[in-house]
Amino acid sequence: MKNPCHAKRIAELKRVEGQIKGVIGMIESGEYCIDILNQTKAAKNALITIESKIREKHLLTCVHDAFDDPDNRHEKIQELITILKR
Repeated sequence: MKNPCHAKRIAELKRVEGQIKGVIGMIESGEYCIDILNQTKAAKNALITIESKIREKHLLTCVHDAFDDPDNRHEKIQELITILKR
């Protein structure tokens, strides 16, 4: 099955990449712990948002389409159960 387009997530991921590089720079320059933690929290929250958007797209496309095929439906549901348990 072809995966849905997640091109919009690339810009968001690059922003997170910049945040992570910023955190590395903060650590290297000896910034205050709380300031570093604030930045890591922001990056983590951004990743959670991206993950949520990808999961939503998966439900609306891949899982939705799988309901036309009983065997594939079960597989998609199991995939979701597995990923949600992590």
